[in-house]
Amino acid sequence: MRITQTLVRSGPAVAAAALPLALTAGLPGVAAAAGTGINVTTSGATVQVTTTACVTRANGSMGNASLLSSGQTNFAQGRQVTLSGTSASQSAAWSSVTSGTYTVIVVCADGSTAGTQSVTVSPVSTPTISATASPSRGVMGGTGSTTKDYGAVTYTAGGVLVAAGLGATVWVLRRRAKPNRL
Repeated sequence: MRITQTLVRSGPAVAAAALPLALTAGLPGVAAAAGTGINVTTSGATVQVTTTACVTRANGSMGNASLLSSGQTNFAQGRQVTLSGTSASQSAAWSSVTSGTYTVIVVCADGSTAGTQSVTVSPVSTPTISATASPSRGVMGGTGSTTKDYGAVTYTAGGVLVAAGLGATVWVLRRRAKPNRL
């Protein structure tokens, strides 16, 4: 038989009990702190949590956040990340999160629980790549983007013109090299 223990923190209970006393005493800071919680967002395979509840720093940290998958029951079992930010806003993020339903818990450095929220991560869609058929006649000759297929007659005529041009060039250069005749 397996016995599981749920995570119970006294911070929210103490804050809820102290709220009526603080309101009657006229302390302005406690009423603002009681309404805070956490905000969890997802973007693809990334889960991010933000809060404004963790205002004190202990050992260089504002607190920790934990991402619990199904079957995990307490803070220590989840993927833990240290909160970063200032006393005005703190955040933490998890990347490469697989699809499923998770619970995010944020515990401040003073031991109080800032909040707990469930989030569903949707599967990341992968693009489908389809193969295209290659051209049936292969790559055509030409310059630039032309695709006209030139026949053997065109190539033969071009070769004759190139040979005639070379012959004329050689004849002119040889004629200039000879001395003038009278």
